[in-house]
Amino acid sequence: MNTQELMASYEDLYSDEFQQKLSEDQNAVLVDVRTPQEFRSVRIPDAINIDVTDNTFDQRIADLDKSKTYFVYCRSGGRSRQACAFMTSNGFTVYNLSGGIGSWTGPVCD
Repeated sequence: MNTQELMASYEDLYSDEFQQKLSEDQNAVLVDVRTPQEFRSVRIPDAINIDVTDNTFDQRIADLDKSKTYFVYCRSGGRSRQACAFMTSNGFTVYNLSGGIGSWTGPVCD
């Protein structure tokens, strides 16, 4: 990651605040940045899967609509922080689920 990506700002939100902002934002897109296998095992309803470790991640992010607000999560928060830094440095509005899906208190699909 370059310096610009590391300096990018996004907001870490705990589960309750993440859920509240997500439900209130008509322009929200929920993004799971885990692997497809992890995504298939358990996920937050309505999430799309864009694997941050996949070599197409940068291009898939570039294809997203910058007028939307992105709510990003992974398993424990590390990969989603990486994804959020990249996304904000490229002009996206992003929130990170602090603690990942492991801290999520809302409904899940499995």
